[in-house]
Amino acid sequence: MTPVSTRLVRLLNMVPYFQANPRITRAEAAADLGVSAKQLEEDLNQLWMCGLPGYFPGDLIDFEFSGDTIEVTFSAGIDRPLKLTSPEATGLLVALRALADIPGVVDPQAARSAIAKIAAAAGTVGHEASGSVAAVDEPAPIESRAAAAVRTAVQYKHALSIDYYSASHDTLTSRIVDPIRVLLIGGQSYLEAWSREAEGVRLFRFDRIVDATELGEPAAPPEPVLQAPPDTSLFDGDPALPSAKVRVAPSASWMFEYYPMRELHELPDGSCEAVMTYASEDWMTRLVLGFGSAVQVVEPQSLAQRVRDAAAAALESYQAVSS
Repeated sequence: MTPVSTRLVRLLNMVPYFQANPRITRAEAAADLGVSAKQLEEDLNQLWMCGLPGYFPGDLIDFEFSGDTIEVTFSAGIDRPLKLTSPEATGLLVALRALADIPGVVDPQAARSAIAKIAAAAGTVGHEASGSVAAVDEPAPIESRAAAAVRTAVQYKHALSIDYYSASHDTLTSRIVDPIRVLLIGGQSYLEAWSREAEGVRLFRFDRIVDATELGEPAAPPEPVLQAPPDTSLFDGDPALPSAKVRVAPSASWMFEYYPMRELHELPDGSCEAVMTYASEDWMTRLVLGFGSAVQVVEPQSLAQRVRDAAAAALESYQAVSS
């Protein structure tokens, strides 16, 4: 059950919200306010019976409902949203700064503008003894053209053409996708989209989207896909691909952020054993060799032997040249 204080804060902010968004639909309002359609109706009915002492019709908060839209016709003096306390402003600023640095989630310029306005508005509150809030002129992070195209395509529900680098396949492919949403997984942002080529939902990591172009057509992922919750198991790698068990030293632990790996367990010396999918033994051999002793193949033995043979051949060639 929602605490009374939480609902009261929401109710006090709803009237200014509807004044700032006249003729907004119920579905849009519920999404913006973070409540269900049923809760929104209950809140509206509650507000309809609130007003100034005396509670005559001309003193009560009043709305006009036209079709599915809502508009405030009398606010009973509730014209401004509640002010943020210093802790609330600080928490909001921290969250906005974090979001502004994650590609594809928000418009960096809009986020920095909001940060400046919140910090300035909270400045008079923030000079108290604890948790001061000050307006800081912070430059917005530079957003790549590809990230901006993906973000706007998700916002306006447009189809996308993307060039995507697959680390496990070591290939750059072009495909047309229908965006669904942006997800945050392990500190990285991903585009969840319907791949027309694969006829299925796929996750595309933002920093591997080399280029993106917003198409002049609406995104049309299948309806069941839109209704389904995010399927983050897609991040675990393609089960049709071969996989290898590797031992990763602490110095190479950044691999977990970049390659499709699933950590198994940590060893006493700080290294980890993990399973990694790959498309070809040639690519996997080159990758492991590039890490030297920091990454060792445990299984399969055929791949481990191939890495040993390649390392031995490289050493022999080096010795021949140096002599």
